[in-house]
Amino acid sequence: MTKELRALFVSLVLVAAIVAAPCHAAAFSPQSKNQRSEEKYRTRLEKEVRHQLVMLPWYSVFDNLAFQVEGDKVTLIGQVTRPTLKSDAEAAVKSIEGVASVVNNIEVLPLSPMDDQLRRALFRAIYGEAGLQRYAIQAVPSIHIIVKNGNVTLEGVVDNEMDKNLANLRANQVPNVFSVKNNLVVAGNSK
Repeated sequence: MTKELRALFVSLVLVAAIVAAPCHAAAFSPQSKNQRSEEKYRTRLEKEVRHQLVMLPWYSVFDNLAFQVEGDKVTLIGQVTRPTLKSDAEAAVKSIEGVASVVNNIEVLPLSPMDDQLRRALFRAIYGEAGLQRYAIQAVPSIHIIVKNGNVTLEGVVDNEMDKNLANLRANQVPNVFSVKNNLVVAGNSK
């Protein structure tokens, strides 16, 4: 999962660098124009897929949706707490112009009252911390809390290494948590 997220972030950084690079008249060739149009198409498609996923009505801090774009095929990955969110995500991505096929590899987390209690406790522990409250004011907070059978995975993006470590520390302090896997990515880090 982390390799996939890292690859996504690296590709976004590379695309941003390519788009921001100045174009020289000598560099124009039919092949480079074709590559630029493909990159532009891929960037537009990735942006639209991300937008459609974030706009899903039941997408919350307890869900993690990610994707990979290969040509006109989109592969959905992640974990969700509601089965309807899995099917809604697939339907939303299928409706995007230019998407020929969707592979839905989203995992539906098991129903568990214990996991639900842990989600609430983790939310309070992480977003109740003064240093992390700024992440909670977004429409979909950037730190996602995934709980499966008492095991916790933190997904998303934070501003710095200190916030990443603080979220990990707060999650580890919650009673009844078996393990915490910290997959948070520091913004600007492409490692």
